Amino acid sequence: MWRCLVIEDDLENARYIADGLRAQGHVAVIAAEPGEALRRATAEDWDVVVLDRMLGPRVDGLNILQTMRGLGLRTPVLVLSALSALDERVRGLKAGGDDYLGKPFAFSELAARIEALVRRSRAGEEARLLQMADLRLDLVSRQARRGARPIALKPREFRLLAYLMMHPEQVLTRTMLLEAVWDYRFDPQTNLIDVQVSRLRQKVQAPGEAPLIHTVRGVGYRLGLRPEGA
Repeated sequence: MWRCLVIEDDLENARYIADGLRAQGHVAVIAAEPGEALRRATAEDWDVVVLDRMLGPRVDGLNILQTMRGLGLRTPVLVLSALSALDERVRGLKAGGDDYLGKPFAFSELAARIEALVRRSRAGEEARLLQMADLRLDLVSRQARRGARPIALKPREFRLLAYLMMHPEQVLTRTMLLEAVWDYRFDPQTNLIDVQVSRLRQKVQAPGEAPLIHTVRGVGYRLGLRPEGA
């Protein structure tokens, strides 16, 4: 299911798009007035925005698109327009549009293009997010959360947790961790790994939360839902 914002001042056309998306099981919200459209596009979370180029006689929808991109919003945007000349398509894409569809159009093509945008966007999101149970790590913002609880990590702790989460349910030896996280090609003969894992475990596993970092005695550590052999 997608959350789609349809920015279109032609209510007949807007309802045509929204009704079609709803029939497919998605959420579609119409914003016809430029001020409302800008507010909702920048203040709410959407999987995709369908944006008409001309909102009334004076407002170019690309202004809304440029504001979104200026605020750092990466929401996929499909630009609709009767201005289908090559130069206009280029303008729409340069303004930050992810796709450009000329009017008139068939709903089947519109839906297929929206699906491609959402799929591509979610693939990118999955590539930057690591998750094990309710533990999430964002590789771009470098933020970690356990459920709704934020976890403050030092740089080395972040690298250690990221490496563990990139290898879920795998036994990672101390040598592997030393090479991947500390760039050591030798064993410094200290309890460095054990101390760092212990500190990380205290942050990741608050009282009452299920343990995720497990010790594999004599070998190393494993990130998983259940202890070794359970």
